Amino acid sequence: KRHAPSPLSRPRFAGRALSPRGRTRRPQEKRAATPAMAELEESYDEAERRFEAQYELLEKAVLGEGTYGKVFKAKSSRTGEFVAMKHMKLDSQEEGIPSTAIREIALLKELSHANVVRLLDVFCKPNKLVLVFEYLENDLKKYMRSKNGQLDPAIVKNFSYQLCRGMEFCHANRIIHRDIKPQNLLIDQRLRLKIADFGLARAYTVPVPKYTH
Repeated sequence: KRHAPSPLSRPRFAGRALSPRGRTRRPQEKRAATPAMAELEESYDEAERRFEAQYELLEKAVLGEGTYGKVFKAKSSRTGEFVAMKHMKLDSQEEGIPSTAIREIALLKELSHANVVRLLDVFCKPNKLVLVFEYLENDLKKYMRSKNGQLDPAIVKNFSYQLCRGMEFCHANRIIHRDIKPQNLLIDQRLRLKIADFGLARAYTVPVPKYTH
C-alpha cells in the first residue's frame, strides 16, 4: 500500500533548520540535542568544513542559471563521481529559506525512481543554500538543439516512455510536478531521462467526501 509523502516532512541536512521565506518562528524551549537535531543544527563553519571535505568544484563555467541562482559541476571526494550543485541565493537570514527550496527538498527526499533525479546532499551557508544532485550531462532542450530539432522516432519513443514512467511514479505517490518542460528533463550519455526541478511541485491528498444530514 502506497502512502502519500508529506510536503511538510523535514529533511535532514547540514546547516540551520529550514523555515519558509517570510515566516518567523516562535521561541522554543531548549531541549537536549539528539543525533538528528545535532545534524540539523550544524553550524555554518561545520557545514563549510564538511562541504570542502566531500566535494570539489571542477568548473567555474555555469551549467545552468535562473532566478534561484546557479548550477555548477563538482566531484565527490568520497566516490569520485560527478555531481551538480545548485547554489540558491538567500536574500537575508531573517527571510529564511525560500518555500520552493523547502518543497523541492522535502519531495525529493520522498521520491526514489530511475526517472527522477536524485538529491544527494544539502548544505546551508550564511547567504546561500547548496543542493547536491546526481550529475547528468544534458537536458532535453540542449539535446534537441544539438540534433537541429530532428530526433529519430525511436529516440522520441524512448524519451516519451521514460517521461511517462517518471510521471506515473510521481502521480502514484500523489505528487504533481507542475513544471514539465525540456529544460527540466535531464539526459545522460546513455540517453536515460530524469525529471528534475521540483520547486513548483505539490503533494495532494485524496479528498474526503462531505456528508450532510
